[in-house]
Amino acid sequence: MVGKDQEREQDSIKDGKEESIKEEILRGTLLLFNEKGLKFTMDDIARSLKISKKTLYKVFADKEQLFLAMVDYMFDKVKESEQAVVEDGRLSTVEKIHRILGVLPEGYKDVDLKQLYLLKDKYPKIYRQVERRLETGWETTIELLERGMAEGCIRPVRIPILKMMLEASVEQFFQRDILIRNQISYQDALDEVVDILMDGIRVHG
Repeated sequence: MVGKDQEREQDSIKDGKEESIKEEILRGTLLLFNEKGLKFTMDDIARSLKISKKTLYKVFADKEQLFLAMVDYMFDKVKESEQAVVEDGRLSTVEKIHRILGVLPEGYKDVDLKQLYLLKDKYPKIYRQVERRLETGWETTIELLERGMAEGCIRPVRIPILKMMLEASVEQFFQRDILIRNQISYQDALDEVVDILMDGIRVHG
């Protein structure tokens, strides 16, 4: 016999609301990831969100597919935050570059992203997706850097070198347990890397 909650879930999906359910699942997955790292189960997610496993598996076939979607969801939110920085007329070009290099959506400030290093060995396919997303989507940042150089507030630098330095730093966070061993949050580590890079490319005086 199908309960009322299950009927509601099934009707939601039939009514074309799968995208909103999907986003709800992804947000719930992020919270569980922050609480348990990679150790949570699909049962944990269904229980946490008070949805049936049938509904969960209708949206995501397995945990790996869910994780792949979570990676894209995270990076898509980062891109949205980047755009908000670009459109903020109160910020100078240098301030926009500084913020965009270290941007994290407000909702991720407390998410323990340093746990992502565990993906490399346990979920190599998902880790490769993290790498791909780190290496793409730089168009907005490159445009700002070029503008900064044209304005004279950023010294002339080879953008591929700067891009490689930031990517390599972040990838090290995701490849090793250096942040966990040193009890440094991902946000603090990213902020420090960006501060060092900006000190090197900003025109002083």
